[in-house]
Amino acid sequence: MTKTVGLCLVGFALLTGCQHPKPIPQPQDTLVALGRDLFFNETFSGNGRTCGTCHRAENNFTIDPTFIATLPDNDPLFVVEFTPALKKNFENPRLLREFGLITENLNGFNDLDSNFTLRGVPHTLGLSNSVNSPAGPHTGWSGDGAPGDATLRSFATGAVIQHFTKTLNRMAGIDFRLPTDKELDALEAFQLSLGLHKDLQLPLQLKSPVAFRGQAIFNDPATGKCGICHFNAGANADPAFFKYGGNLNFNTGVEDLPDQPAHLTSEFDPPDDGFGFPGDGTFNVPPLVEAADTGPFFHNNSVSTIEGAVAFYDGEAFNNSPAAKTLAKLTGSQIELDATQIVAIAAFLRVINALENIRQSQQLLNSFVTREILGNTEFEKVVHQAIEEIRDAINDLRSGGLHPKAVDYLQKALRHIEKRGGEKSARDALLELDNAREDMIEFNRTK
Repeated sequence: MTKTVGLCLVGFALLTGCQHPKPIPQPQDTLVALGRDLFFNETFSGNGRTCGTCHRAENNFTIDPTFIATLPDNDPLFVVEFTPALKKNFENPRLLREFGLITENLNGFNDLDSNFTLRGVPHTLGLSNSVNSPAGPHTGWSGDGAPGDATLRSFATGAVIQHFTKTLNRMAGIDFRLPTDKELDALEAFQLSLGLHKDLQLPLQLKSPVAFRGQAIFNDPATGKCGICHFNAGANADPAFFKYGGNLNFNTGVEDLPDQPAHLTSEFDPPDDGFGFPGDGTFNVPPLVEAADTGPFFHNNSVSTIEGAVAFYDGEAFNNSPAAKTLAKLTGSQIELDATQIVAIAAFLRVINALENIRQSQQLLNSFVTREILGNTEFEKVVHQAIEEIRDAINDLRSGGLHPKAVDYLQKALRHIEKRGGEKSARDALLELDNAREDMIEFNRTK
């Protein structure tokens, strides 16, 4: 955070404390707020980590190498570096810092020297739309990221056992305490409150001709075919192709990619066998609305840009995979994309991500103006969170050479917040956010 923004936020906090009564939380808000407090502050008597250690609110509820580089050396993320009992076989400091890879023992804690996988941190946005499957809940990259029934409640328990322990013995009551039922309910409520609560309804009336064309290619079952597995740019399959829809698992050949970043080092990076024990090589489908600003991509952080992630589906690793063969049976052909089509699909994903950033920043600023509690964000932090969302939208668009006028409006919104503070600045920023959105998509300001 820059000094300017820091001073601005102090001004917002003072206004919040001096001019307005504290919002009265409602029952569900209270549960969500409890979950938020647990998510970011509760260590469960472990090694100092919290859920928020890896799922950072200021970084779209994930971490990546660029963000990791900003953290102090005593951050709990680096607990392996200053805790002798965790020095070996808990995390790989180099792969964590350089590539954002976390050690996971999904097949059990026997043979810690070789029985592990290295995965990126999936964001926790839009989970209410993405965890349901005909086979039961899908959590984590492979759909089995939790012990027991694989629900979000079990996912939290598994996270404590895996990541919060003081020693590799992982003894409940000694190395950590397990969450209570009430805490698990609250953590689940908080996570389900984040991000979009309903998938998009495509097509959208996008104003960028490149993004508009990218949307058409994305949805075309004869060209991009993306919407077959990412229906409405979400995490669920198109029921027209898969009878029950929902979040499904596929072997897309990501593990067969050559020159994966972690493989280019001297560090041991064993193959990831995906779902189950032993694994079947499949991984679940992630939502795409927040994809552009939550890279690197895929379970192993093997691709750094959204354009590269789209291009993967026109490469040998995918086209030789079981998923590609299934797709060819459904549609009659494999995916064939030229460079301009890859860029167009990526532009579509950048634009819908920026639109979601704008939606979230408007929600946060409206919360500040109206004093209506959100539950999943501490009231004193709503402005700071809005700033991060606006910055993400700017980066989404600027990195793709998209909507320069919208970028200018977004920068104006930032300046309103950063330079003056107060309700008037928040309202002025909201107007600029409307201007940015109007430059990107047809919408009715009265809604």
